[in-house]
Amino acid sequence: MDVKVVVDTMWVLITGMLVFFMNLGFAMVESGFARAKNCVNIISKNFIVFGVSTIAFLVFGWGLMFGDGTPFVGLKGLFFVSGLDNSPAVGDAYRGVYSAINWTGVPLMAKFFFQLVFAGTAATIVSGAVAERIKYVSFIVFSFVLVALIYPIVGHWVWGGGWLAKLGFWDFAGSTVVHSVGGWAALAGVIVLGPRLGKYGKDGSVHAIPGHSMTSAMIGAFVLWLGWFGFNPGSTMAADPNAISRIVVTTNTAAAAGALAATIIAWLLLGKPDIGMTINGALGGLVGVTASCAYVSVGSSLAIGAAAGALIVFGVLALDKLKLDDPVGAIAVHGMGGIFGTLAVGLFAQDAMMPGTTGNGLFFGGGFSLLLKQLAGVATVGVYVFAISMIAWLVIRATLGVRVSAEEETMGLDIGEHGNTAYPDFVQREAVFPVSKG
Repeated sequence: MDVKVVVDTMWVLITGMLVFFMNLGFAMVESGFARAKNCVNIISKNFIVFGVSTIAFLVFGWGLMFGDGTPFVGLKGLFFVSGLDNSPAVGDAYRGVYSAINWTGVPLMAKFFFQLVFAGTAATIVSGAVAERIKYVSFIVFSFVLVALIYPIVGHWVWGGGWLAKLGFWDFAGSTVVHSVGGWAALAGVIVLGPRLGKYGKDGSVHAIPGHSMTSAMIGAFVLWLGWFGFNPGSTMAADPNAISRIVVTTNTAAAAGALAATIIAWLLLGKPDIGMTINGALGGLVGVTASCAYVSVGSSLAIGAAAGALIVFGVLALDKLKLDDPVGAIAVHGMGGIFGTLAVGLFAQDAMMPGTTGNGLFFGGGFSLLLKQLAGVATVGVYVFAISMIAWLVIRATLGVRVSAEEETMGLDIGEHGNTAYPDFVQREAVFPVSKG
């Protein structure tokens, strides 16, 4: 076998495993930002969601996303599970079926696994936004719908040779395809669910509900930062030394800039350097550079990350003013950060970084053409995902119900939904802050 194919395959599989490992990062961040009484529920959702995503993508999602078909949906190669056999020629059997992903020479199964872990990430994003009040079964059902039907349609438009790809829309590693999809789906879910009990006062006041472990949240943030070194450079789907080295640096730079910018803005606005904002600022920087990481310089990635980190702080505060209760900031990080990151391609892209792809963005003499194409993609994906997600959430609410009872929410979903608790040796209570230093 050709040495390049072997090396490229190892690169794709290892980076795919890093993206898979991000499931742990999401579980730690989300559980840390949630109260102790809901910890088992959060980690259980983040565990089961990848199993749900695997089956949904295997049976439906992959074919709809990468199968040859119309500009709007894949029609060939559906029910990919039927092709899983031990034949060494299984990859050859699908030539001409998944034309949009034939640009990379790695085996079909490596392509499938790498795309699967991306699909799982989109579903995991929703988990944190709907935390602490959603029924477990309802989250599972929505996750299946998202990965089987909603996510792959958008993926086909952009990465499956669909109409947005033909328009000239660019999203290297998924600011729109993965993160905005998760953000729009989460927004619909938050609207249907409503806020947690006690989050907002009748007078419009916002009551902070502190998470139970910033230690867990910080560990999760570093796991996600690490996983992004698979997410972005792995999207080359080839071990191109120059490309993957530059993408690692643009990715890291944006994360660092996002963390610093969010910390400074939060410090100025809130009077303290809030650790939650620092974490979400780094994640916002990562989301913000995901679409453009291959198309921009390191200097541009610094600017993108800083702007995204600042945006996340304002986004979190704005959502609270709108009484949209997102316990972990997922809508701001992945939704708003994904939108900004996609538009950043139209602003900062340089043709010299990856010749023959995006061309130059607005800030590098390319005019408004690329930016307008990016804006068209952001708008159409937002309308589609939000509308279909809202329909799905409403159908689930009318059939299964989406929200636990007030009593169960007060006692905690760990006992009510799972009959278990994360910390059985401790008395669980709401956080109480001392009124004096004595």
